[in-house]
Order: sequence, then C-alpha cells, then structure tokens
Amino acid sequence: MSTKIPVGILGATGVVGQRFIQMLERHPWFEVAWLAASDRSEGKSYAEAARWRLKTPIPAAVAAMRVSPAIPDGAPRVIFAALDAGIAAELEPRFADAGCAVVSNSSALRMQQDVPLVIPEVNADHIKLIDGQSWRKKSGGYVVTNPNCSAIGLVLALAPLQQRFGLETVMAVTMQAVSGAGYPGVASLDILGNVIPYIAKEEEKMEEETRKLLDR
Repeated sequence: MSTKIPVGILGATGVVGQRFIQMLERHPWFEVAWLAASDRSEGKSYAEAARWRLKTPIPAAVAAMRVSPAIPDGAPRVIFAALDAGIAAELEPRFADAGCAVVSNSSALRMQQDVPLVIPEVNADHIKLIDGQSWRKKSGGYVVTNPNCSAIGLVLALAPLQQRFGLETVMAVTMQAVSGAGYPGVASLDILGNVIPYIAKEEEKMEEETRKLLDR
C-alpha cells in the first residue's frame, strides 16, 4: 500500500498540467491520483485526452487514468492547479471551500490579501495567512500561490539586499522566451528574435507581487 499523499491536478491536459505530472513522477511525498480538465476531456483516458508536449513519456499509470470533471466531488485533499486566470478565479475558491488544499500556479488570487504568495527561501512565514481565509475556517481548505516566474528570480536577489541594506528603487528588465507562452505560443509577428518584447500585465505583476513578497 502506498504511503504517499494522493494529489489531484486541475487543468491536467495543458502544458503546465503536463509539467506537474512530469515533476511528480516518482516524487517521494506525492502521488498523482486524480486528473481534471475541460468538459471535452472528461471521461477519456489521459493519454487520449492530452496532446503530450514534453520530451519524457507520459507515466504509464497516469496515461491510463480517466479524466474527471473539474468539480470537488471525489477529488483528493491536495490539489495542484494549472488553470488560466479566468477559470482559476472561479474554480480554485470552489475547491478550497470544499476542504481542498489548493496550490495554485495562476495569477487569479495572488494579490488577495489573505492568500499567501510564497517563495519558500524568502517568505515561508507568509503561509500563516491561510489561517485567516474563510475557506479555512469553514472547511479546512485553503489556497496558496506561487509568484510570477520573473518575480521569483528578481525577489531571490532583492530579499537579502533589502534585509541588509534596505531598498529605495529597483529597475528591472525581463525578456520572456517564446517557450514561456506555452503551446501553440504567440504569433510570429509578435516575436523579436527569440523573445516576446511585451506581455500584457507583466509589468504590473512584477511590481505588485514583488512588494507583497517583500512586505512592502
């Protein structure tokens, strides 16, 4: 009998969901036990529903798993969410309200005051914010989020500088590789060399999330 914690993946057929599956294979703590995606994938085997884009093969156990509807009924206690922001804003609170611990890759709830935005090496103590969430008080569920990818690298550099010297002004430039847009990516006319020179709301995320991560 497995002693690993069963986990579910919301948005399992997308590229981020596929990466969750890849990273969780042979994980010492977690075991993928439940997959959910859009209505068009519901009831299909994962291998049939997903257009696998990664270089490593689909884990055999996951390939044979049936894709469930994106509802909390039957979902495990721990959920990794790989959803677009618009869908995440609706579904993640629903799962938390049902008692699930939702670990979100989406930007939908990152700036909500009682939702932790966490880089473990920088602000692990922010996890205590979950105790103030209404879902936590009602069902024991909660949501915790990871930051924007560019903000993570920036804050890892800024945190020790702020702690030692303090910060007044920061100027940063980011170049998003075309692979960051996922599949099928962006139109070729929007690409400059191998980078996307402008991504809507990227600047705002960098500013807002950096402040929250650094308690500013």
